[in-house]
Amino acid sequence: MELKQVQYFIALFEEGTVTRAAKRLNIAQPALSMQIAKLETEIRQKLFERGPHGMAPTEAARLMYRLYTPIMRDIDHAREHLSRRDVIVTGRVSLGMVSSEAQSVLPESLARFDALFPQVEVSVADGFSAQLIDAVESGRLDAAIINKPRGRLTLDVEPLLVEEMVLVTSAAHGPDLPDAIDLTAPSGIEFVLPTRRNGLRGALDAALMAADVVIQPKFEIDLLSTIVQFVEQSSIATILPRVVVQAKVDQGLLRARTIAVPPIVRHIIQVTHPKRPIGPAASALIAIITEEIRRVTTGAPAE
Repeated sequence: MELKQVQYFIALFEEGTVTRAAKRLNIAQPALSMQIAKLETEIRQKLFERGPHGMAPTEAARLMYRLYTPIMRDIDHAREHLSRRDVIVTGRVSLGMVSSEAQSVLPESLARFDALFPQVEVSVADGFSAQLIDAVESGRLDAAIINKPRGRLTLDVEPLLVEEMVLVTSAAHGPDLPDAIDLTAPSGIEFVLPTRRNGLRGALDAALMAADVVIQPKFEIDLLSTIVQFVEQSSIATILPRVVVQAKVDQGLLRARTIAVPPIVRHIIQVTHPKRPIGPAASALIAIITEEIRRVTTGAPAE
């Protein structure tokens, strides 16, 4: 998914017709329609229905609009600050991240951020979602990127993205499985999963429970890097977000299969304290991290 496609989608959602959206974007109507069609193919969802009064958004489009509009606003805000040569952003950003994201995209994100904000100091802590929520509430962190918990939060919450979770096996030692997995069908697969302290396990269990599926893992491990190494060297399978395993999939060491039934996703959110709003540097760092996650999982180039 490219940033340009998201911009086109938002314009069509807000304008309601291809004609007005193309005029707003200063592009040809066929170019807009083509990008929307590519986006629908990529996410495997219909976003608009053509009607007598224009393009009517589907429920999937409404969800996408709610998720992506804040991200685009943050990116535009960061670019605005960067374009003002008289403004030098300084200070310190203290951010928390769940380890699955920190291990996967943090080095590249920090390198990009440092090139844009060289005078900003950054401190990043990783941990479980519950620990990071406590740190934001107590003021030890400015913000945190976490798995959406089941319960209500007293913090300000901003959706960042919805991420696919995939079934992962070793390319060399894993079982022979179809490209699309139905977890409701008996398979004999043995699993290693994160423990129930991990927010990833909460997202997984919720999806399985809703589909009346029970998975009893043979192993439970909290260190995601250890899970990945274990799966790579054995016939054991796991279920993890694509961002965690994509690098080894690209290297040919792991295989990642789509879970068709039931589809399993985890919701990544940003939490901040309602009395301590974050500044432009923190917003820009979170936007960069979000874009890096999307780049890794879709193969789209960074903007």
